[in-house]
Formats: sequence, structure tokens, C-alpha cells
Amino acid sequence: MMICVTNRKLCRGDFLERIRQLAAGGADVILLREKDLSPAAYTELAEKCLAICREYSTALWLNSFTGTAAALQLPVQLPLSVLQELTDADKEKLPAFGASVHSLADAQLAEKLCADWLIAGHIFPTSCKPDLPPRGLDFLREICSHISVPVYAIGGITPQRQAEVRQAGASGCCVMSQMMQCPDVSAEFQNWRIYI
Repeated sequence: MMICVTNRKLCRGDFLERIRQLAAGGADVILLREKDLSPAAYTELAEKCLAICREYSTALWLNSFTGTAAALQLPVQLPLSVLQELTDADKEKLPAFGASVHSLADAQLAEKLCADWLIAGHIFPTSCKPDLPPRGLDFLREICSHISVPVYAIGGITPQRQAEVRQAGASGCCVMSQMMQCPDVSAEFQNWRIYI
């Protein structure tokens, strides 16, 4: 499974047109990451993205904004610290939620807190986090071998690295920079499919 993570600051051209291209091109999930927005601005953007995703039957996951996720009844990706603060009543309002994890202890805690999936990273070197060393495939393998929910790898994933990520036990990967910056989304998806 491929999760396309958004970053409108990296996006080439019109952001909503890029969302349309991702949805039409074959993204399994579009994760609307834009966490610097106000809740109102994020909700407005999420509604526009949801309308596009529905046209192509593409799943849309939100990021951090639990109020928007509850209102729109969409899955939401959460920092572990936010997940820890959710009450059982908060969780019941969400159709599904995942957690970002950076260690086996994080992963075990997130699973205990009923996360439906985990995003683990960063696995390979990435320009998004140039000062932090990657955690590597052994880290990913350890988490996947101890956790029963799906784990998705993030950080420096390339078409050629997909096989390594899956061999380590991941259910798929998250991709941001390539899908935000590539000049031709359709051609980029074709390149990724070559290595699946």
C-alpha cells in the first residue's frame, strides 16, 4: 500500500490539482498532513480534498486534527503524544486512528492505546530530516515482528526500496517529496509500480 503524504510547501503547481492527480494516479491513501494550518483552514482544505478523493474512490486520512476527523468521519494520523491524551470518548468519535512511532517502546504503547496502524520512521536518509540519522531496516523489522497492527514505513522510501521495506514486514510505505515535486504524477506512479 502506498500512502501519499501531502506538503503544500513542496508542491509543484496548484495543490488541489496535485491532490486530483494523486487520487487519479493510484494512491491507496492520501494523508493530508498540513499541520501548520488553523483548525478552520485545515477543515476547509480537508473538505475540498475529500470531494476530490471521493470522485476517484481514494481514501483520505487526516493528520493531527481530531475535531475535523470526527466531524468528517475520516481516519486520522496522530503523534503519539496526542494519542496518549485522547480519552475513550474521544476515540469513539473517530472512525480509525494511527500513530507515528520512533521506537519499539513507542510502537508497543501505541498498540496498547488501540492504534489501528502505525507509521514508523524515518527509515532511510531524507532531506526532510537531514540532521537526524535514519533508524534503518533493522528498526523497522523489530517493530513489525512485535506489533500486530499494520506498520507503514516513512522516510527516504524510493521505488527501488519498496521491496526491502516489505521484506522487513511493513504493510506499505509513505511517500511525500517525490509525489509533491515530480513533474509528472502518472509517470511517477508507473515508476513505482515497476518495483512492486
